[in-house]
Amino acid sequence: MNRLPAALSVLLAAAALGAQATTVTYAIDPMHTYPSFEADHMGGVSTWRGKFDNTQGTVTLDREAGTGTVDIRIDPNSIDYGLAAMNKAARSDELLDTAKYPRAAYKGKLEGFADGKPTRVVGTLELHGVTRPVTLDIRKFKCMPHPMLKRELCGADAYATINREDFGMPAGKDWGFDMKVDLRIQIEAIATQ
Repeated sequence: MNRLPAALSVLLAAAALGAQATTVTYAIDPMHTYPSFEADHMGGVSTWRGKFDNTQGTVTLDREAGTGTVDIRIDPNSIDYGLAAMNKAARSDELLDTAKYPRAAYKGKLEGFADGKPTRVVGTLELHGVTRPVTLDIRKFKCMPHPMLKRELCGADAYATINREDFGMPAGKDWGFDMKVDLRIQIEAIATQ
């Protein structure tokens, strides 16, 4: 008879521990998330800066367990240098070839948690029909109650450097253009519940 209450206590304790580990899903706020980049122009003459205006996706986060995921979709057609002629050139087959490759995506796992905050995302970037590993360095991360929506809002600034030639976009290499592209990504996401 005494075994039943002891077994029941163990089951209830296990259920309580399982309930404490909470994974929260956040929807990317497209009005506050703009992957941006810096790329060389003419072999060091200047640095061109641009961003993508259309980003969607989700982030999951379990701060207690120190786990989470990132799943981002970017519309390459939404590239914006602030100059229509450059936007058109970037969409052409010379660079992004958006007619052939109408999407870009980043998927990864949040890692390196310190005080409940991730310090990096280890994942893959799909761009121009090529998928390669890319690790994002998270330099800023904060969560707080959204003042209007009354749900949790999280934001981060993430950084990485890629080689665009690795993604099949060597335009300008013969003229001395540096193939490095610095990614500077600000992201805000709102808890779905």
